[in-house]
Amino acid sequence: MKPVAIFRHAPTEGPGYFAEYLDRQGIAWRLIEIDQGELVPTKVNDFSGLAFMGGPMSVNDDLPWIAPVLNLIRAAIAGDVPTIGHCLGGQLMAKAAGGSVGPNPVKEIGWGQVEVAQHALAREWLGGMRSFNSFHWHGETFSLPPDATLIASSTHCRNQIFVLGQHHLGMQCHIEMTPNLIESWCSSGAGEIAACVSPAVMQVTAIRSDLDQRVAALHLVADQVYSRWIQGLR
Repeated sequence: MKPVAIFRHAPTEGPGYFAEYLDRQGIAWRLIEIDQGELVPTKVNDFSGLAFMGGPMSVNDDLPWIAPVLNLIRAAIAGDVPTIGHCLGGQLMAKAAGGSVGPNPVKEIGWGQVEVAQHALAREWLGGMRSFNSFHWHGETFSLPPDATLIASSTHCRNQIFVLGQHHLGMQCHIEMTPNLIESWCSSGAGEIAACVSPAVMQVTAIRSDLDQRVAALHLVADQVYSRWIQGLR
């Protein structure tokens, strides 16, 4: 099998548990270090799937790699090469597929409940769970692209997870988190948290509370989502 391409847009926002999951399944992957100036691949068929991680930038920023990434996502969707996006990655997918990205009503940072839609497609991707506690860190969000189906929402951000076609999943939330990633973000983002006035922003001490248990529960959600996604890999 060809490797899964994992796109990293910021040094602190690596693949985390997603890479751990692929390793456990014996699935090869290649890290595309956009943050280090690596060029966006042009041939989608060099990969069995595409995964896009988070980042502090906006998909509406005038950055040289955004247009090539959007084109690559469009090619993947057209060629039915499975694509998955985490936060910024989900926003890139939404914009590439005809949606838009703009400010969320409030900034979301920390742990927050995500409600799962009660229909067949949501159950296909998220099993029998009705809700789960996910990690969030975003100020913008996406609209649903044409033909996408919403499968999860939260109180402060309606569009949390969408499915496009059979093999493409875009997420606003972060299911890829590990304790190390969360600690890193809390350290680097402490100033942002302190400056926020939002009902959906947790303080660092609250984010760190019961961290191992919360992350372990989140990994069970990720296992469910990723196990469905890899079924489409070529």
